[in-house]
Amino acid sequence: MNSSNNFPGGRIPRRQFLADGGLGFTGLALGAMLQRDGVAAEGTNAVPGQSQFSPKAKNVIWFFMNGGTSHVESFDPKPALNKYAGMTIDESPFGAEVLESPFYRKNVRDFGGKPREMMAQLYPMQIGYQRRGESGIEVSDWWPHVGSCIDDIAVVRSMWTTDNDHAAQLQFHTGRHIFDGFYPSIGSWVNYGLGSLNDNLPQFVVLGSPPGDCCGGVGAHDGSYLGPEHAGVRMTLDPNNPLPFGTPGASVSICERRDQLNLLQDLNRFTAIQYPDDAKLKARIKAYELAFRMQMSVPKVVDLKEETKLTQETYGLDQTATKQMGRQALTARRLVERGVRFVQIYDGGGGGGGWDAHTKLKENHTRNCGRVDKPIAGLLKDLKQRGLLEETLVVWATEFGRTPGSEKSDGRDHHPYGFSVWMAGGGLKGGIAHGATDEIGFHAVENRHYVTDIHATILHQLGLDPRKLEVPGHKRLEIDFGQPIQDIIG
Repeated sequence: MNSSNNFPGGRIPRRQFLADGGLGFTGLALGAMLQRDGVAAEGTNAVPGQSQFSPKAKNVIWFFMNGGTSHVESFDPKPALNKYAGMTIDESPFGAEVLESPFYRKNVRDFGGKPREMMAQLYPMQIGYQRRGESGIEVSDWWPHVGSCIDDIAVVRSMWTTDNDHAAQLQFHTGRHIFDGFYPSIGSWVNYGLGSLNDNLPQFVVLGSPPGDCCGGVGAHDGSYLGPEHAGVRMTLDPNNPLPFGTPGASVSICERRDQLNLLQDLNRFTAIQYPDDAKLKARIKAYELAFRMQMSVPKVVDLKEETKLTQETYGLDQTATKQMGRQALTARRLVERGVRFVQIYDGGGGGGGWDAHTKLKENHTRNCGRVDKPIAGLLKDLKQRGLLEETLVVWATEFGRTPGSEKSDGRDHHPYGFSVWMAGGGLKGGIAHGATDEIGFHAVENRHYVTDIHATILHQLGLDPRKLEVPGHKRLEIDFGQPIQDIIG
């Protein structure tokens, strides 16, 4: 019934055309319904909606800083940079250690056989740091609010990746270099493996500005071969139009939308009498009602007026600098509270990203940390106070770190050899710093983790084994699966 091959000349009747195109978001809802009814996912061995073992978490909120946040001025301070500032790495006591490291690799930014950072002078830390919380983990003074939550956080200081340009944004989300092509993102695997907790809302929501096309674009939250029904759904913070193309337009009232849906359902029910065994048709009929419920429910989520003044202040909604991220973080809490599985929040805009501090690092990171530190900490505190942190896994990540050496005198270059990520909640340990880079933050040297180990840890806490999410015809490499970071799992 739903394939054009069922009709003379391959032409689709006007009724079906209207059904497919007239309600915008219905196509996405239909895909979800077809997948759940076992129609669109033929040939797969996943069981959507079922954990494979006992989960510790239900939801994920994923913060991603586009551009590359400096690890040595955030969650892995390196005082040796101050002691040896002005020396080149070759001149410092660490030159031989860096060059002879088994982890040393050439990359696209090599100059004369040495990466650019080898020839640069060591650049001192641009901000101080303190030991924070009962755990005493060092956190820079640019992150005082998140630092106050450090006893609930597991910092992983030994991340590495292979892309030394901004397509690392794509690699962090899919595990694959952009030269390999596009693969399902971590949010899509979660959506595919677990299915819905709430049929009134999308299960994978994207907030903020995703990477630009040069950096993988929507591939960072795309379903790839899992299908578009598992891709992230872009949402704005506008209560009047939170889902672009999710409504037929402001000129169409709620009553008119309801009438449209009723008419389409009636027409398809008539056809269902003629084709009683058409599973796709049954799923389509169910999808119209699902789409309408989503259209009605999503605006309520992004309308924050019902939140108390204290809650809004906790997220920084009362301050100009923190208001944007504060609204995104608070909306994320409201989404997971209502059963959304995965909320992805991009910060820093498209292209290379706003954290890409090749010059004026101090100015760049002072401004950016000032925008996001309080809202992210506010989310952690709010989730904990509501008893939601135990079941919500919060991840803070960035595509790579920044070099120990200077670039253009007052900045740092891209640095994939060693950098930091942190995670909180969802059954993970708090107050722990796992892994280490060397004394100047060049290489991850202890308990090294490729980016897919973060993916594997998330899936493990959600009760999923990535190896059981295989899709026939789509072979994955061993590194794609990653390994859960057992030392931070509670």
